[in-house]
Amino acid sequence: MIAGALIAALSVPLAPGGAGWLVAAIAGVAALTIARPPAEPVSLVRWQRPGLDRSRFAWGAATIALLAVSTVRAAGWLVLLCLAPAFLTGILAVAGGRTTKGILLTVWAAPAAAFRSVPWLKSGARGPGSGGVRIAATVGVSLALLIVFGTLFASADAAFAGVVDAVIPDLDVATALRWILLFTVGLLVLGGAAYLRAAPPDLSGLDSQHRRRVARLEWSIPLSLLVLLFAVFVGIQLTVLFGDSQHVLTTEGLTYAEYARTGFWQLLLVTGLTLLVLAGAARWAPRDTRTDRVLIRSVLGTLAVLTLVIVGSALHRMDLYADTYGLTRLRLLVPLCEAWLGVVFLMILMAGIRLRTAWLPRAVVAAGVLALLGLAAANPDRLIAERNIVRAHDVGSIDIAFLSTLSVDAVPALDKLPPADRNCALRLMAAQLGERDGDWRTWSWSREEARKILDAHPVADGRNCPLLVRS
Repeated sequence: MIAGALIAALSVPLAPGGAGWLVAAIAGVAALTIARPPAEPVSLVRWQRPGLDRSRFAWGAATIALLAVSTVRAAGWLVLLCLAPAFLTGILAVAGGRTTKGILLTVWAAPAAAFRSVPWLKSGARGPGSGGVRIAATVGVSLALLIVFGTLFASADAAFAGVVDAVIPDLDVATALRWILLFTVGLLVLGGAAYLRAAPPDLSGLDSQHRRRVARLEWSIPLSLLVLLFAVFVGIQLTVLFGDSQHVLTTEGLTYAEYARTGFWQLLLVTGLTLLVLAGAARWAPRDTRTDRVLIRSVLGTLAVLTLVIVGSALHRMDLYADTYGLTRLRLLVPLCEAWLGVVFLMILMAGIRLRTAWLPRAVVAAGVLALLGLAAANPDRLIAERNIVRAHDVGSIDIAFLSTLSVDAVPALDKLPPADRNCALRLMAAQLGERDGDWRTWSWSREEARKILDAHPVADGRNCPLLVRS
């Protein structure tokens, strides 16, 4: 029964990040794959039972890869950043969705299915010809046998007792409440996924081509004027892109911060708004005649190309700002988002060649997933530490207080600092590793690497560390 399979998946000990999440994800996928659903659930929307295509397995693999980031990196912010797209790819793996409307519908259906699955799972837990009392008795007998024999084995062998202590956490009120919360949330998530898997939504009617179109002049004139405005701005920006940073210093009243930081946010907003303009034009612009199709390709293609130059200008501004003031997580994440938007515009250009955009929504999501996985592979906290250390050689100062706030992913880079700076930067990280030592649920490759480095070269007393050294 699917209820028993889901309970088995939820029995995996969870913790905020680490190997526990990966084990739970694999167990959940196995439960949804091999378990047999109970009676047909009540439809949330118009339902059908489609077959599984290859894209479902790709989205499932992407979900596991995003959740597996916690077993590779120790940065909590990076793990949290991967959870939202993991939720989206998990929904696409279970319920499908090809168009923008289809993806939005499946995202809406997921939380609704989570609550609708509770009575469905309850009916499935009873099983044919057996009541809930028998299920409870089975669980109780199983727990009793495990506790009795496990206690005897633990008292008989010290090595086995150590394994039991490592697997079973210390029980207290806070731990019990956390486990109840995790079990409840996990039951809703996996139950909703099972509900959608048993009766996914019918999204076939969302691909209809019968859309209301606007007249040719109604869209071409406004967008042509917008293209002209973009062309003027890009012409000015080319002098900066192909010039040097002295342009900033020689312009009266213009500083690095005013040029790079303020200008970047405006250009990021321009990029996002342009994406909405292109989406609206592609939806409502007519394409019945050859003239219409040529006009769409020329106007929208030119606008996309000019936007790519603006993307390059924005990335140049942020790179200049990071070189001047140092690299931080925000100064790394926002350019990554801008670069992802640039890739989206490249895909728009590709879709505009044949005016076929059915593949575009899923490709946009896939590009975002690959960007996050690439960020995790690059080890962002270590990258930030390395770039700031290199910059310190040029400017002669370094912000040790900021570097000490990074995760243990940065330990290999911070280990190369001079002894005094190294002790100040690593003392908090060494304490964090000591607190979580021996807990397999929080294990990650980065923590293991950092632990080996700090065991080989322990951190000395850091009582003389400066509070802050600003560049």
